[in-house]
Amino acid sequence: MARNTAPKDRLLEAEAWVFDLDNTLYPASSNLFAQIDQKMTRFIADFLDLDRDEANRLRKNYFREHGTTMRGMMDRHAMEPGDFLDYVHDIDLGSIAPDPGLDEALGRIPGRKIIFTNGPRAHARRVMERLAIGHHFEAVFDIIEADYIPKPEPQAYEALIRRHRLQPGKSVMVEDLARNLAPAASLGMTTVWVRSENDWDREPTGGECVHHVVDDLVQWLGELTAERTVRAQAP
Repeated sequence: MARNTAPKDRLLEAEAWVFDLDNTLYPASSNLFAQIDQKMTRFIADFLDLDRDEANRLRKNYFREHGTTMRGMMDRHAMEPGDFLDYVHDIDLGSIAPDPGLDEALGRIPGRKIIFTNGPRAHARRVMERLAIGHHFEAVFDIIEADYIPKPEPQAYEALIRRHRLQPGKSVMVEDLARNLAPAASLGMTTVWVRSENDWDREPTGGECVHHVVDDLVQWLGELTAERTVRAQAP
């Protein structure tokens, strides 16, 4: 853990926890997104009749400029998103497996738990099934329910809050992309950044939107819930 800039009491007393899915609830080292990136590049190459290098360049540029590659393709090329989502998320999940440590840690966190993802619900369900953690989550708020408006667009967060009647000041958001935490922090949520070694996973200048930085989510959740247990047992 690198930094804690918000009181732990806000975490221990949270009424709701909002988790990103990919590279957050499973380690980025699982490298599932390498498959998704390759499939996005192939889809763009076929859709726009480009060579792979140019398609790969567009994929990266649209991710930076539009929040997701899909949104860039929709805005710039009038692409319908359904086929794209189905194609790029049809991947091999063999690199992830049931995670008893994560299962136990999630079970010890009080409050509601919701997945907030720029991917489709079907992909989230498959991943949660592989991790054997789906029973902890009451809902998945996906890119389709967000009307294809991706994180970090503020409208997506506002839609999440309305749909699930969240109180931002009593909610925690956990993400692997620090830039996706800025709107959550602006709304009053306590934010947790799951840091990795990936190039796209970099903290914004200043980092005011990041309240807690962790390198191992399971370990951090375990330490947090252990502290809660100690407090509850104190005379």
